[in-house]
Amino acid sequence: MEFGVFDHLDRGQDDLTAQFEDRLRLTEAYDEADFYAYHLAEHHATPLGMAPSPGIFLSAVAQRTRRLRFGPTVYCLPLYHPIRLLEEICMLDQMSGGRLELGVGRGISPIEVGYFGLNTETAPAMYREGLELILAGFAAGRDGGDLNFIGEHYQVSGMPVTLAPRQQPHPPLWYGLSLPDSTVWAAQNAVNIITNRDEAGSRQITDRYRQEWRNLGHDDGSLPRMGMTRHVVIAETEAEALGIARRAYKIWRTSFYLLWDRHGMKPINVNFPDSVDELAALGQAIIGTPDRVGAEIERQVEASGINYFLCRFAFGDITYDEAKQSVDLFARHIVPKQAGG
Repeated sequence: MEFGVFDHLDRGQDDLTAQFEDRLRLTEAYDEADFYAYHLAEHHATPLGMAPSPGIFLSAVAQRTRRLRFGPTVYCLPLYHPIRLLEEICMLDQMSGGRLELGVGRGISPIEVGYFGLNTETAPAMYREGLELILAGFAAGRDGGDLNFIGEHYQVSGMPVTLAPRQQPHPPLWYGLSLPDSTVWAAQNAVNIITNRDEAGSRQITDRYRQEWRNLGHDDGSLPRMGMTRHVVIAETEAEALGIARRAYKIWRTSFYLLWDRHGMKPINVNFPDSVDELAALGQAIIGTPDRVGAEIERQVEASGINYFLCRFAFGDITYDEAKQSVDLFARHIVPKQAGG
């Protein structure tokens, strides 16, 4: 079992400069605690995501860490020109010594995509075409050739590609999903996946992924990472952990729903209840002492079939010290018991 961190980098402090610095200090803590990777969301026009240009924040992460892998989860490809993003990806991978994990997607929120003048009918085709162009750019950079691409949305002819990623043929790919059918493409392309679903939904996804992987002639020992995210708060006492989680979750949830409520819409394929107690009852928040949290993670890993567990340690107005306490207790008490499982 491997462990990672997922972060919306939602607004939790009045002083945004201080919040950025606190999050960077936390990535140093993740590095020291030997987490596999730090995954940063991309959102726009909402306090849910204060890193709308994730590459800028991740370039700082590259300089503040040494072993920790990192990446966007996900770059919303229709919002970038793929040539511009191709060059950014190559820079980040080279600057970090080959530690980039490349999450890609079309953008889950039609509201956010709409602010860029796009719609839900256009975005999926732009995503697929943009990814195809970026992958072609990696190959051209590796081989020292020109990039040629003719598509409906993007065209380029005879472009010299002067950058290539350090990792070959390219950084590992990641995709966020909520439906089992989405695993078909992921398995065909050996893409790592992350889901926010409950145990039953996660199990449907991991079972389907394993089956698709086997159908392609692969064995389970070579499976890509199949991750599941959970809000995690750990303290020396149950009361302290619950107090932190209850306070911070209200702020995080308000940020999560702000744009949806403003437009009279509901989030797609996800629902977060009013209280963190309800979220914990659903198994999607894990709160308490190290022993309690460790036991619950072990149970959920077995029930969901995942091989990669992602923690949301920092959300809402959780302070650096509160998040660092969770990280330290997790690393001291939970990782040694789970990592070899």
